[in-house]
Amino acid sequence: MDLSMKTSIDQALMLLPAAPTDTWPEGAPFLAMMAGGTMTVEVFAPGISSADEDLQTMHTQDELYFVQSGRGELVIKEQRFRAAQGDAFFVPAGIKHRFENFSKDFVTWVVLYGPQGGERYAVDTGATRPKNESISDSRDFEGH
Repeated sequence: MDLSMKTSIDQALMLLPAAPTDTWPEGAPFLAMMAGGTMTVEVFAPGISSADEDLQTMHTQDELYFVQSGRGELVIKEQRFRAAQGDAFFVPAGIKHRFENFSKDFVTWVVLYGPQGGERYAVDTGATRPKNESISDSRDFEGH
């Protein structure tokens, strides 16, 4: 699959669920659809899982979420935000977050980008975190 030029929500939904993982034995409800440089664009549709919960872990890059359809709530560090079609959210690298109370048709684009540890880490230290160095509690990262 060409992951660099164009993608669509329809194409992504036809490919979900993705391959099973230890966290998602029925198939992962997310899939990388586009990539270039440090940026990866995924589609995340937690409502397709019978687990009925968001099992994602913290990420080592900054993230943007663009809600495509459905509704739910995004909890970032225990602060709760309503999430609905058209909403956008920023989650810094290494910050605990999850979607809750989402409808079965909830779908969001996810954009992971920037240096490992996030842009704030790079600004604060003047350096980027080596790719093989994890930030706290991210060792078990398995995507969304």
